[in-house]
Amino acid sequence: MTNTARSDHLLESTVLSEQDQIQDARRAFGNRLRGLRLDAGLSGVDLARQCGWHKSKISKIEHGTQVPTESNLRAWADACGAVEQIPELIASHRQLDEMWEEYRHAFRAGLNQQSARIRPLYERTKLVRAYESQTIPGFLQTRDYTRAVVADVSRFHGLAEDVDLVAGGRMNRRRVLESARCAYSFVVEAPALYAVRGGVPAMLEQLDYIERAASFPNVALGIIPLGSHRNIWPGEGFYVYDDVLVRSEHWTGGYRTKRPSEIAIYLRFFNLLRDQAVYGDAARAELETARRRLRGT
Repeated sequence: MTNTARSDHLLESTVLSEQDQIQDARRAFGNRLRGLRLDAGLSGVDLARQCGWHKSKISKIEHGTQVPTESNLRAWADACGAVEQIPELIASHRQLDEMWEEYRHAFRAGLNQQSARIRPLYERTKLVRAYESQTIPGFLQTRDYTRAVVADVSRFHGLAEDVDLVAGGRMNRRRVLESARCAYSFVVEAPALYAVRGGVPAMLEQLDYIERAASFPNVALGIIPLGSHRNIWPGEGFYVYDDVLVRSEHWTGGYRTKRPSEIAIYLRFFNLLRDQAVYGDAARAELETARRRLRGT
Protein backbone atom coordinates (compact mmCIF):
# COMPACT_ATOMS: atom_id res chain seq x y z
CA MET A 1 0.00 0.00 0.00
CA THR A 2 1.39 3.43 -0.95
CA ASN A 3 1.74 6.23 1.59
CA THR A 4 -1.11 8.10 -0.12
CA ALA A 5 -3.38 5.05 -0.06
CA ARG A 6 -2.47 4.38 3.55
CA SER A 7 -3.30 7.98 4.49
CA ASP A 8 -6.59 7.83 2.60
CA HIS A 9 -7.46 4.57 4.36
CA LEU A 10 -6.64 6.04 7.76
CA LEU A 11 -8.70 9.17 7.08
CA GLU A 12 -11.61 7.05 5.90
CA SER A 13 -11.35 4.91 9.05
CA THR A 14 -11.28 8.02 11.21
CA VAL A 15 -14.40 9.46 9.56
CA LEU A 16 -16.23 6.15 9.85
CA SER A 17 -15.23 5.84 13.50
CA GLU A 18 -16.62 9.31 14.26
CA GLN A 19 -19.82 8.60 12.35
CA ASP A 20 -20.22 5.30 14.19
CA GLN A 21 -19.86 7.06 17.55
CA ILE A 22 -22.49 9.63 16.59
CA GLN A 23 -24.86 6.89 15.46
CA ASP A 24 -24.24 4.87 18.62
CA ALA A 25 -25.08 7.93 20.71
CA ARG A 26 -28.30 8.48 18.74
CA ARG A 27 -29.29 4.84 19.22
CA ALA A 28 -28.60 5.11 22.95
CA PHE A 29 -30.84 8.18 23.14
CA GLY A 30 -33.52 6.32 21.14
CA ASN A 31 -33.32 3.42 23.58
CA ARG A 32 -33.91 5.86 26.41
CA LEU A 33 -37.07 7.14 24.71
CA ARG A 34 -38.16 3.54 24.10
CA GLY A 35 -37.76 2.90 27.82
CA LEU A 36 -40.11 5.80 28.59
CA ARG A 37 -42.68 4.37 26.17
CA LEU A 38 -42.47 0.86 27.64
CA ASP A 39 -42.62 2.18 31.22
CA ALA A 40 -45.84 3.95 30.24
CA GLY A 41 -47.27 0.69 28.86
CA LEU A 42 -47.65 2.11 25.36
CA SER A 43 -47.08 0.36 22.06
CA GLY A 44 -45.49 2.23 19.20
CA VAL A 45 -48.87 2.49 17.54
CA ASP A 46 -50.43 3.89 20.75
CA LEU A 47 -47.74 6.53 21.13
CA ALA A 48 -47.93 7.55 17.47
CA ARG A 49 -51.70 7.94 17.73
CA GLN A 50 -51.43 10.13 20.83
CA CYS A 51 -48.79 12.34 19.21
CA GLY A 52 -50.51 12.48 15.84
CA TRP A 53 -47.59 10.88 13.99
CA HIS A 54 -47.18 8.06 11.51
CA LYS A 55 -46.36 4.86 13.38
CA SER A 56 -43.04 4.45 11.53
CA LYS A 57 -41.73 7.63 13.15
CA ILE A 58 -41.62 5.94 16.56
CA SER A 59 -39.45 3.11 15.27
CA LYS A 60 -37.12 5.48 13.41
CA ILE A 61 -36.56 7.66 16.47
CA GLU A 62 -36.02 4.69 18.76
CA HIS A 63 -33.48 3.15 16.38
CA GLY A 64 -31.62 6.44 15.93
CA THR A 65 -32.34 6.76 12.22
CA GLN A 66 -34.50 9.88 12.65
CA VAL A 67 -33.48 12.79 14.84
CA PRO A 68 -36.40 14.06 16.98
CA THR A 69 -37.10 17.76 17.31
CA GLU A 70 -37.49 19.36 20.73
CA SER A 71 -41.25 19.56 20.19
CA ASN A 72 -41.19 15.82 19.42
CA LEU A 73 -39.46 15.20 22.76
CA ARG A 74 -42.04 17.28 24.63
CA ALA A 75 -44.90 15.38 22.98
CA TRP A 76 -43.23 12.02 23.65
CA ALA A 77 -42.62 12.72 27.34
CA ASP A 78 -46.12 14.17 27.78
CA ALA A 79 -47.75 11.10 26.22
CA CYS A 80 -45.66 8.83 28.45
CA GLY A 81 -46.52 10.73 31.64
CA ALA A 82 -42.92 11.87 32.07
CA VAL A 83 -43.29 15.65 31.76
CA GLU A 84 -40.76 16.15 34.57
CA GLN A 85 -38.06 14.63 32.34
CA ILE A 86 -38.54 17.08 29.48
CA PRO A 87 -35.79 19.58 30.51
CA GLU A 88 -33.21 16.83 30.95
CA LEU A 89 -34.21 15.11 27.69
CA ILE A 90 -33.86 18.35 25.77
CA ALA A 91 -30.50 19.11 27.40
CA SER A 92 -29.20 15.64 26.51
CA HIS A 93 -30.48 15.97 22.96
CA ARG A 94 -28.82 19.36 22.49
CA GLN A 95 -25.54 17.97 23.75
CA LEU A 96 -25.87 15.08 21.31
CA ASP A 97 -26.20 17.60 18.48
CA GLU A 98 -23.07 19.38 19.73
CA MET A 99 -21.04 16.22 20.30
CA TRP A 100 -19.17 16.49 17.00
CA GLU A 101 -18.15 19.87 15.67
CA GLU A 102 -16.89 19.72 12.11
CA TYR A 103 -13.80 21.83 11.48
CA ARG A 104 -15.19 23.49 8.36
CA HIS A 105 -17.98 24.96 10.52
CA ALA A 106 -15.81 25.69 13.55
CA PHE A 107 -13.24 27.51 11.43
CA ARG A 108 -15.76 29.59 9.48
CA ALA A 109 -15.45 32.46 11.96
CA GLY A 110 -11.64 32.18 11.99
CA LEU A 111 -9.12 30.57 14.29
CA ASN A 112 -8.64 33.69 16.38
CA GLN A 113 -12.35 33.92 17.19
CA GLN A 114 -12.35 30.21 17.95
CA SER A 115 -9.61 30.79 20.54
CA ALA A 116 -11.52 33.71 22.04
CA ARG A 117 -14.68 31.60 22.28
CA ILE A 118 -13.02 28.93 24.40
CA ARG A 119 -11.05 31.32 26.62
CA PRO A 120 -13.73 31.53 29.36
CA LEU A 121 -13.56 27.73 29.73
CA TYR A 122 -9.84 27.91 30.44
CA GLU A 123 -10.28 30.73 32.91
CA ARG A 124 -13.04 29.12 35.00
CA THR A 125 -11.59 25.60 35.16
CA LYS A 126 -9.87 24.50 38.37
CA LEU A 127 -8.39 21.16 37.22
CA VAL A 128 -7.31 20.11 33.74
CA ARG A 129 -6.21 16.56 32.93
CA ALA A 130 -4.66 16.39 29.47
CA TYR A 131 -3.25 13.57 27.35
CA GLU A 132 -1.43 13.97 24.04
CA SER A 133 0.19 11.26 21.95
CA GLN A 134 1.57 13.17 18.95
CA THR A 135 1.80 16.83 19.88
CA ILE A 136 2.63 19.07 22.83
CA PRO A 137 -0.42 19.96 24.97
CA GLY A 138 -1.71 23.41 24.08
CA PHE A 139 -1.23 24.78 27.59
CA LEU A 140 2.50 23.98 27.36
CA GLN A 141 3.14 25.27 23.85
CA THR A 142 5.57 28.11 23.13
CA ARG A 143 4.64 30.82 20.65
CA ASP A 144 6.86 29.44 17.85
CA TYR A 145 5.52 25.92 18.31
CA THR A 146 1.94 27.22 18.33
CA ARG A 147 2.68 29.32 15.26
CA ALA A 148 3.82 26.20 13.39
CA VAL A 149 0.68 24.32 14.45
CA VAL A 150 -1.60 27.17 13.35
CA ALA A 151 0.23 27.44 10.02
CA ASP A 152 -0.21 23.70 9.41
CA VAL A 153 -3.93 23.81 10.26
CA SER A 154 -4.49 26.91 8.11
CA ARG A 155 -2.68 25.38 5.15
CA PHE A 156 -4.51 22.04 5.40
CA HIS A 157 -7.97 23.62 5.68
CA GLY A 158 -7.30 26.43 3.21
CA LEU A 159 -7.77 29.22 5.76
CA ALA A 160 -6.55 32.77 5.23
CA GLU A 161 -5.32 33.47 8.75
CA ASP A 162 -2.93 35.93 10.35
CA VAL A 163 -0.78 33.20 11.86
CA ASP A 164 1.04 35.53 14.27
CA LEU A 165 -2.25 37.01 15.51
CA VAL A 166 -3.79 33.58 16.12
CA ALA A 167 -0.64 32.26 17.81
CA GLY A 168 -0.56 35.30 20.06
CA GLY A 169 -4.20 34.76 21.04
CA ARG A 170 -3.52 31.14 21.93
CA MET A 171 -0.81 32.20 24.34
CA ASN A 172 -3.67 32.94 26.72
CA ARG A 173 -3.53 29.25 27.60
CA ARG A 174 0.00 29.66 28.90
CA ARG A 175 -0.93 32.77 30.83
CA VAL A 176 -3.69 30.84 32.58
CA LEU A 177 -1.26 28.02 33.38
CA GLU A 178 1.37 30.38 34.77
CA SER A 179 -1.19 32.25 36.86
CA ALA A 180 -1.53 29.11 39.04
CA ARG A 181 -5.32 29.57 39.21
CA CYS A 182 -5.75 26.04 37.88
CA ALA A 183 -4.06 22.68 38.52
CA TYR A 184 -2.80 20.66 35.55
CA SER A 185 -1.98 17.00 35.12
CA PHE A 186 -0.30 16.27 31.78
CA VAL A 187 0.49 12.88 30.27
CA VAL A 188 2.50 13.04 27.05
CA GLU A 189 3.70 10.19 24.85
CA ALA A 190 7.45 10.44 24.11
CA PRO A 191 6.92 10.60 20.29
CA ALA A 192 5.39 14.06 20.78
CA LEU A 193 8.83 15.23 21.93
CA TYR A 194 10.41 14.12 18.66
CA ALA A 195 7.84 15.43 16.16
CA VAL A 196 9.53 18.65 15.02
CA ARG A 197 7.15 21.59 14.63
CA GLY A 198 8.62 24.92 13.52
CA GLY A 199 12.21 23.70 13.16
CA VAL A 200 14.85 22.39 15.55
CA PRO A 201 15.47 25.70 17.42
CA ALA A 202 11.72 26.04 18.07
CA MET A 203 11.55 22.45 19.34
CA LEU A 204 14.54 22.95 21.66
CA GLU A 205 12.86 26.06 23.07
CA GLN A 206 9.66 24.06 23.43
CA LEU A 207 11.37 21.26 25.37
CA ASP A 208 13.05 23.81 27.64
CA TYR A 209 9.69 25.37 28.44
CA ILE A 210 8.11 22.00 29.20
CA GLU A 211 10.87 21.33 31.71
CA ARG A 212 10.39 24.75 33.30
CA ALA A 213 6.61 24.32 33.49
CA ALA A 214 7.05 20.91 35.15
CA SER A 215 8.59 22.73 38.12
CA PHE A 216 5.47 24.85 38.69
CA PRO A 217 3.58 23.85 41.86
CA ASN A 218 0.30 23.54 39.94
CA VAL A 219 1.71 21.26 37.20
CA ALA A 220 2.28 17.50 37.14
CA LEU A 221 4.08 16.29 34.00
CA GLY A 222 4.22 12.62 33.07
CA ILE A 223 5.96 11.26 29.97
CA ILE A 224 5.36 7.75 28.63
CA PRO A 225 8.79 6.58 27.37
CA LEU A 226 9.41 4.95 24.02
CA GLY A 227 9.31 1.17 24.26
CA SER A 228 7.24 1.11 27.45
CA HIS A 229 5.41 -2.08 28.34
CA ARG A 230 1.81 -0.97 27.82
CA ASN A 231 -1.38 -1.78 29.65
CA ILE A 232 -3.28 0.78 27.56
CA TRP A 233 -2.67 1.76 23.94
CA PRO A 234 -1.82 5.26 22.66
CA GLY A 235 -4.82 7.15 21.30
CA GLU A 236 -6.25 10.51 20.37
CA GLY A 237 -5.38 13.42 22.63
CA PHE A 238 -8.07 14.61 25.03
CA TYR A 239 -8.64 17.19 27.77
CA VAL A 240 -10.88 16.76 30.82
CA TYR A 241 -12.06 19.98 32.46
CA ASP A 242 -13.19 19.72 36.09
CA ASP A 243 -14.92 16.34 35.57
CA VAL A 244 -17.66 18.16 33.63
CA LEU A 245 -16.38 18.39 30.04
CA VAL A 246 -14.16 16.40 27.69
CA ARG A 247 -12.72 17.88 24.49
CA SER A 248 -10.79 15.91 21.89
CA GLU A 249 -9.58 16.92 18.43
CA HIS A 250 -9.55 14.52 15.48
CA TRP A 251 -8.63 14.99 11.84
CA THR A 252 -12.14 15.86 10.69
CA GLY A 253 -13.67 17.45 13.75
CA GLY A 254 -13.65 18.15 17.44
CA TYR A 255 -15.46 15.88 19.89
CA ARG A 256 -16.85 17.13 23.19
CA THR A 257 -19.11 15.62 25.80
CA LYS A 258 -20.62 16.51 29.16
CA ARG A 259 -22.18 13.07 29.67
CA PRO A 260 -21.00 11.67 33.05
CA SER A 261 -20.73 8.13 31.66
CA GLU A 262 -18.47 9.29 28.81
CA ILE A 263 -16.36 11.45 31.11
CA ALA A 264 -15.90 8.48 33.45
CA ILE A 265 -14.50 6.43 30.57
CA TYR A 266 -12.03 9.16 29.64
CA LEU A 267 -10.94 9.47 33.27
CA ARG A 268 -10.38 5.74 33.40
CA PHE A 269 -8.21 5.98 30.27
CA PHE A 270 -6.33 8.91 31.78
CA ASN A 271 -5.57 7.05 35.00
CA LEU A 272 -4.28 4.03 33.06
CA LEU A 273 -2.11 6.26 30.87
CA ARG A 274 -0.82 8.14 33.90
CA ASP A 275 0.25 4.83 35.44
CA GLN A 276 2.44 4.27 32.36
CA ALA A 277 4.19 7.64 32.69
CA VAL A 278 7.40 8.63 34.45
CA TYR A 279 7.71 11.80 36.50
CA GLY A 280 10.35 14.02 38.10
CA ASP A 281 13.96 13.15 37.27
CA ALA A 282 12.86 10.35 34.93
CA ALA A 283 10.68 12.76 32.94
CA ARG A 284 13.53 15.28 32.76
CA ALA A 285 15.76 12.49 31.43
CA GLU A 286 13.21 11.86 28.65
CA LEU A 287 13.33 15.54 27.74
CA GLU A 288 17.13 15.51 27.69
CA THR A 289 17.18 12.43 25.45
CA ALA A 290 14.88 14.25 23.03
CA ARG A 291 17.17 17.32 23.10
CA ARG A 292 20.25 15.24 22.30
CA ARG A 293 18.46 13.63 19.36
CA LEU A 294 17.37 17.01 18.03
CA ARG A 295 20.93 18.33 18.29
CA GLY A 296 22.27 15.20 16.64
CA THR A 297 24.53 14.41 19.61
